[in-house]
Amino acid sequence: MTDKINYDELKAFIDTLRDKPYFESYLIAVLHKAQQLYGYISRETMDFVSVEMQIPTANIWGVATFYHFFNLQPSGRYTVSVCMGTACYVKNAAGILDAVKRELGIGVGEVSKDGLFSLQEARCVGACGLAPVIMIENEIYGDLTPESVVEVLNQYRSKAKKESA
Repeated sequence: MTDKINYDELKAFIDTLRDKPYFESYLIAVLHKAQQLYGYISRETMDFVSVEMQIPTANIWGVATFYHFFNLQPSGRYTVSVCMGTACYVKNAAGILDAVKRELGIGVGEVSKDGLFSLQEARCVGACGLAPVIMIENEIYGDLTPESVVEVLNQYRSKAKKESA
């Protein structure tokens, strides 16, 4: 497959499921495990799972692309989720999203060049009273403006610098 990823732990996980009835029905569990181990599900990982589970790669691709929680490319160190739910939307979530895109130089579904940030839209994060909001590392930041969201991003840049020093 690839010399970049060691699949021993994923193979061991698959082997624990191999004798269970309806082995193929554990595909989603296997993909979750792969994402937990590697951060995302690469084409090479899908090929490995295909061989181990005797499921065509096309079927695995179909499952991995159907469910939004599977990442098909590496993500940034911090995932920025901009809430686009109704309360956030009417309070300028689109402006917040535009400010994040400008500041990071990326679009939705992309990773910043420094590898620090991934950007995604969220339907609702359940913090309507704080609208508009973003979520980073399960932390919610609310009552945002295009200016204040840049300040939040800068806090994470500083945090990353301190952790790498």
